[in-house]
Amino acid sequence: MHSRGARTGTSPSTAADEEEDVTMRLTSRLLLTTGMFITSIPAALAAQVQQDPAPPVAKVVPQELVTHGHVRVDDYFWLREREDPEVIAYLEAENAYTDALTAHTKVFQDALFEEMKARIDETDESVPYKLDDYWYYTRWEEGREYPIYARRRDTMEAPEEVMLDANELAEGHGFFSGGPRGVSYDQDIMAFATDTVGRRFYGVGFKNLATGEILDDVIPNVTGNVAWANDNRTLFYSKQDPETLRPYLIYRHTLGTDPSEDVLVYEETDEEFSSYVYRTKSKAYIVIGSSQTLSDEYRYLDANDPDGEFAVFLQRQRNHEHSIDHYQDHFYIRTNDGAENFRLMRTPVGDTRRAAWTEVIAHRDDVLLGGFEIFSDYLVVSERRDGLPQLRIMPWEGEGAHYLDFGVPTYWAGIGTNPNFETKVLRYNYSSMTTPMSVYDYEMDSRERELLKRTEVLGGFDPADYVTERLWATADDGVRVPISLVYRKGIERDGGNPLLLYGYGSYGSSMSATFSSSRLSLLDRGFVYAIAHVRGGMEMGRWWYEDGKLLNKKNTFTDFIACGEHLVAAGFTSPDHLYAMGGSAGGLLMGAIVNIRPELFNGVVARVPWVDVVTTMLDESIPLTTSEYDEWGNPNDEEYYHYMLSYSPYDQVEARDYPNLLVTTGLHDSQVQYWEPAKWVAKLRATKTDDNRLIIKINMEAGHGGASGRFRRMQETAFNYAFLLDLEGISQ
Repeated sequence: MHSRGARTGTSPSTAADEEEDVTMRLTSRLLLTTGMFITSIPAALAAQVQQDPAPPVAKVVPQELVTHGHVRVDDYFWLREREDPEVIAYLEAENAYTDALTAHTKVFQDALFEEMKARIDETDESVPYKLDDYWYYTRWEEGREYPIYARRRDTMEAPEEVMLDANELAEGHGFFSGGPRGVSYDQDIMAFATDTVGRRFYGVGFKNLATGEILDDVIPNVTGNVAWANDNRTLFYSKQDPETLRPYLIYRHTLGTDPSEDVLVYEETDEEFSSYVYRTKSKAYIVIGSSQTLSDEYRYLDANDPDGEFAVFLQRQRNHEHSIDHYQDHFYIRTNDGAENFRLMRTPVGDTRRAAWTEVIAHRDDVLLGGFEIFSDYLVVSERRDGLPQLRIMPWEGEGAHYLDFGVPTYWAGIGTNPNFETKVLRYNYSSMTTPMSVYDYEMDSRERELLKRTEVLGGFDPADYVTERLWATADDGVRVPISLVYRKGIERDGGNPLLLYGYGSYGSSMSATFSSSRLSLLDRGFVYAIAHVRGGMEMGRWWYEDGKLLNKKNTFTDFIACGEHLVAAGFTSPDHLYAMGGSAGGLLMGAIVNIRPELFNGVVARVPWVDVVTTMLDESIPLTTSEYDEWGNPNDEEYYHYMLSYSPYDQVEARDYPNLLVTTGLHDSQVQYWEPAKWVAKLRATKTDDNRLIIKINMEAGHGGASGRFRRMQETAFNYAFLLDLEGISQ
């Protein structure tokens, strides 16, 4: 289910600084400072703009918005009209201004990009995993943007079978997203998805892997979420509402038939719920899930009988969150029933009533139960304790339960790809802020681990040159907030270091203290990099999430400010050198902190920021609105309206000094509509009292995740970093 967190193109739980800024674009239109539009720029005028850039001035068209008798006036409401040539002209004028204002950093941007690119092995390959008869893996070729998906039969010495070359599918498109979505039961038919716009409407196609033939079946304008039945010819998939983008329909497609005749097997009628489909690890069941912020419901079907009727696992109940999987004679349920931090239950396949559930792992006040992986002899559980991820190994019989020891103060670890039950080997992933992403096999009997792959960092990288720490800030209400940070060894804590503080804090998504090779371009130039693990995530347990949502949302913002203040007090930096970054719902965080404590930061990067909170949450036609009332509140309720209004960044813009600001968006963003950051920038420009930089980059070809392709994203990161480094007077 999408959120303003993934409002996670990147999942917020991935490396915090995998920036998804937007691609620079030269424009052919300019909005003059008088507010008048012209359709082209004479060469002489273009040269003048480059020499003496003047910011665009958006025309003012007051729109009264009345809620609960309260009147708001939105001067830039007109920017919502995506197809209006005047709107496009304004957006392109903003891009022209950004290009002009950053032209002096272009050589530096290129140098940063080449530096980042030089650190990666362009010819790379993932660690293969075994599924039935094949070893599956992904590889990249030098100079190419997208991966190649391949497999080998029985052993890795067998001839390679290329299942899909994403570079071929992406050819001729400014944006591309997609890849394999699943291989059929007999492993001879692959479903794959493609999106060439960025609004997450996919076309699902099929390839016969035995012959290489692309089948005639194409299912258009769907989510890309699919699940194969065991007859090798039936595929279940989800379809979204064309306006709100809410996935709410589950269809059944039979290979060789017209997709227009596909059978609707489930419709989710509650607008707060989204639906999806998957096959259990055991391949025994097809499961339809319906979820919203506080509730889940599942239906299951024998995967050998795709034409059968789905049975309800347990009727939905408000405030009951759970997930299910299957092994042998039982369903396993991760549930918050009587367990704020979740517990693990199981029930016989023939009786899913709650009365039949028995407990496998009890609730603990100080441990958040995350995902789980079932093996024939072991149960593996991911947990969080004191803000750190843990992997717990539990034999089904006898003693020997234990945790893996990672030996550093802050890190990330997670269960990897483990498609088989009959093995004593756990595949897991590990990274820290000084250790590149690593893939391990752990022998659960002998407790021996084997490093299978660590992402290579070229150019002389030595982890011993860097230090990672974990600090604790104290929030206004006395709550201790963890901070993960990394810096190059030898820096002085004299307040003179530039420091980039990253934050998110929504949807219960925990920020991961992982490695980024691109980040080295900041660290090697004297930057400290820190992650504020603020409330609204789930680093410290479920209560950490509850204390940062709804009528507690402002804790997210004050936590972040407390982290910034702590880093200043500890001598790592000072307000003249402190910078902040966040994206999507983390962009809301950026908008809030510059209204609350603008003097604490010298610069802020707000990526695809959700900043017009009240207007969006009052508009049920906008994607994600109705499904997120339990995250943010429903402003149709007067109490929530006034609370949300009190922190909504767009509504709280005042005539005051603001930090230097870089804002990004994408014209086709399906999660945070482009007009929110565009309106915010227009209002800031008309209202603020300083001469600090205020620029916005609009990717006219992409959506929420920004540019596609590994090198294009690096170019965006280079632009981001050049903005920050330029503010520090660093140009090489």
